Amino acid sequence: MACIDLNADLGEGFGRWQLTDDERLLSVVTSANVACGFHAGDAVTMRRVCALAAERGVRIGAQVSYRDLAGFGRRAMDVPPAELAAEVAYQIGALEVFARAAGSRVAYVKPHGALYNRVVHDEEQAAAVVEGVLLADAALPVLGLPGSRLLELAGKAGLPVVPEAFADRAYTDAGTLVPRSREGAVITEPDAVVERSLALAASGEVVSESGARIAVRARSLCLHGDTPGAVELARRVRERLESSGVRVEAFA
Repeated sequence: MACIDLNADLGEGFGRWQLTDDERLLSVVTSANVACGFHAGDAVTMRRVCALAAERGVRIGAQVSYRDLAGFGRRAMDVPPAELAAEVAYQIGALEVFARAAGSRVAYVKPHGALYNRVVHDEEQAAAVVEGVLLADAALPVLGLPGSRLLELAGKAGLPVVPEAFADRAYTDAGTLVPRSREGAVITEPDAVVERSLALAASGEVVSESGARIAVRARSLCLHGDTPGAVELARRVRERLESSGVRVEAFA
């Protein structure tokens, strides 16, 4: 039987401003990528999301980012490796306090936005992220794009690696994500997202932007929480997977 984890980016608010419907999404997903204050999130939000996740048995992941609140972590930045490693460890440590207070723990790490895309190809930045994870906890799984430099270096360093896929993002023929700056990079048609989710979970394939079928072997499927109708779409995806015989469970 095919098995897949469902992850979503949560806690992406700041102060009185909230972007994601954390409570309702936590009733659907099995892993929560919690913003750690660098691209979004703050101490109160992190504490609240960790408590909600722990109550529901959802795994808590540290979504680490460049320090870029104004740009939501989606702007390209050149951060010295030693600084990036320290900031990755700092973010994991901050979230761990609230996870433990809720009776849980940080179960994995996932980069966000510009950092996520950068470490697909940039060995220096990928190595810095791996160093930061090792500083925080040398047993933490790393969630990332299949074939990325990040997962390669994390594996070499002895960290568990977890490849993930995106049902609502367009892929290139090389298996990388089409940049958000290009038209059609984000897939918004609900039926298409649901069917792509099933194909990724059941057969490990997705149709690229050119129409080619490419292999994307993933253990986790990301459901974006900041799009209109995100909760209902996430519910439809999970229902479709389970009704098709796919087991939905956390990887960590």
